[in-house]
Amino acid sequence: MVDQFDIECDSRGKPYGYRWKAQSRGLSLPTLTEQGSLLLALAQQYLQNLLPATVMKSMDVFFRQARSNLDPYANSKPESEWLAKVRVVNESQPLLPPAIDAGVFEVVSTALYQNRWLDLDYKNAAGKRAERRGMPLGLAQQAPRLYLVCRYGGYDNERSLAMHRIRHATISGIQFTRPSEFSLQKYDDDGRFGFGEGRRITLGLCVAKRAGKHLLETQLSKDQKVVEHDDHYAITATVIDSERLTWWLNGFGSQVWNVVKQS
Repeated sequence: MVDQFDIECDSRGKPYGYRWKAQSRGLSLPTLTEQGSLLLALAQQYLQNLLPATVMKSMDVFFRQARSNLDPYANSKPESEWLAKVRVVNESQPLLPPAIDAGVFEVVSTALYQNRWLDLDYKNAAGKRAERRGMPLGLAQQAPRLYLVCRYGGYDNERSLAMHRIRHATISGIQFTRPSEFSLQKYDDDGRFGFGEGRRITLGLCVAKRAGKHLLETQLSKDQKVVEHDDHYAITATVIDSERLTWWLNGFGSQVWNVVKQS
C-alpha cells in the first residue's frame, strides 16, 4: 500500500499504523463524475457547520477527490466553473462569524450525532458563566452564528445556546432517547430563533409603497392580504410574534405606521 498509494506507515511500534499522506488524492473513484464532484464541493462549502465533525472527517477523502476531479478542468469545463458562479449572499449587513472552538464543535456535534448528554461550561450574553448538563437536540445556522438547541437536565423546555459562548464541552457516557415530541423545524417555525414563543398573531400595518413593494413578491404569510392606496399598502398577515418581528418593523422607521397585533 505504501508503494502503490499516497499512504505512510508508522512503524514505531506494532501493530503498525497507516494513514493517507497530507494533501493526498486518496483513492480514485471512477463513479464520481464531474457533476458528483461539484455536488460534494458545494456540500463541503455550505454544510461544514451542519454535519457532525466526525462525518466531515470521514468524508475528507471524497472531498479531496472531488476537488482533484474539478481542478484539472479549470477554465475548460462548466462543472469547474460553477463554484465561481453561485453564492449564498447576506440579506442584511454582512458580519464576520464569531470564533468557535474547534474542539467544542467536534464534541458537541458528536454528542448530537450519538444522542449523548453533554456537560457544558457556558457563558451567556450577560457574561454569566454556569456549568450545566444538556441534551443536544439540534444545530442551526442563523446568518453568521451557529446555535445548539438543547434541554438542560431536569427541565422539559428547549433553549438555544450560541456555540461561540460554549467555553468547554465534554461528552457524557450516558445516552438518551431523543424526545419524540421535539421537532427542530417546528422550533424554527415557532420563531424560537427570533426570540418568540410560537404565539401566532394577525399583524396589520401600513407601509409606504417604496419601502414595502417587495412584500408583494416575498409575502409575510400565505394568507397575506394587501389593499393598495395612492402612496402606501395596507397589509394584514398571520405571523409569529417575536422580538425579531419587532426589530424588523422598527427597521422601516417612519415608512411603517398603524401597526396592530391581534391574537
